Amino acid sequence: METRDKYDWYKKYEGQTLDDRYVVERLIGIGGMAVVYRGRDKFLNNMNVAIKILKDDAATDSTVVKRFKIESRAESMLKHNNIVGVYDVNIKGNVKYMVMEYVYGITLKDYLTAKEEPLRFEELVSYGIQILKALSEAHRNQIIHRDIKPQNIMVLQNGQIKVMDFGIAKLPNAETITMTDKAVGTVYYMSPEQASGKKIDCRSDIYSLGAMLYELATGTTPFKGDTPFQVLVKHMTEPLVPPRQVNSSIPVGLEQIIMCAMSKDPNDRFDSADKMLEYMKRLQKNKKIKFEELPSNGFVKNFMGKLKRLFLKKNKK
Repeated sequence: METRDKYDWYKKYEGQTLDDRYVVERLIGIGGMAVVYRGRDKFLNNMNVAIKILKDDAATDSTVVKRFKIESRAESMLKHNNIVGVYDVNIKGNVKYMVMEYVYGITLKDYLTAKEEPLRFEELVSYGIQILKALSEAHRNQIIHRDIKPQNIMVLQNGQIKVMDFGIAKLPNAETITMTDKAVGTVYYMSPEQASGKKIDCRSDIYSLGAMLYELATGTTPFKGDTPFQVLVKHMTEPLVPPRQVNSSIPVGLEQIIMCAMSKDPNDRFDSADKMLEYMKRLQKNKKIKFEELPSNGFVKNFMGKLKRLFLKKNKK
């Protein structure tokens, strides 16, 4: 009964019109900080929109409001088919809300939970390519998402992917949410440099996507632990179990891409979303491809370097 009453309480905005423009119709989702409704824009021929309203307690939290501002600014800067669009935002009044593109689908996390098994190769590669296109657009605009995870990916009925929630994104020349703030990303997909509080760039998003692809391909996250801190430490220090050791049906080329994206050292990863996208497209065309020119693992490079120096030293003698 208590849960039902709480659910009914969140429906209080249904039927209201915000700023004489946005008609709130039906509750469609409840998150940690905000509630999402389906609505209509009276100024644009009653076009369907999603209206995200901060909860009452969140609306008075300066960190949450800052995150809300970052999300609205980032998504309004990005116009791409694979990114949820933002049309309007109001954080001045008592009701702080954001008006977004209305998409009909479920999160990739919910989709994985419902399937209870790894994704098919074709499906996984399609999703990976679409996410990389979204990241490429963000990175071109100097925006680092910092929280790529299945919960922030929408899957539409036609198979299209929409990246959302840029709430802790790193924006150009702007204040961002830091590791000491409430929103710090999700430990299961967090890059080693982000976990340790170091400076990050686009390669951090590439690591997070690699971690997500690992889960899509194997059905399990790359690292597990009893506490979030244990998981973070493993991202920073523990060698990654190759995905084919978890699921032998994974193509070699896909394993190579995942291992490269999840290298501990950012210098050993793909240097851009565009570069990773190039390899994903080649894999999509040829499932049996085995790449020879992927960036080498840092340990392998160091080991080969030592061998070369020993060889040269022996020859000099």
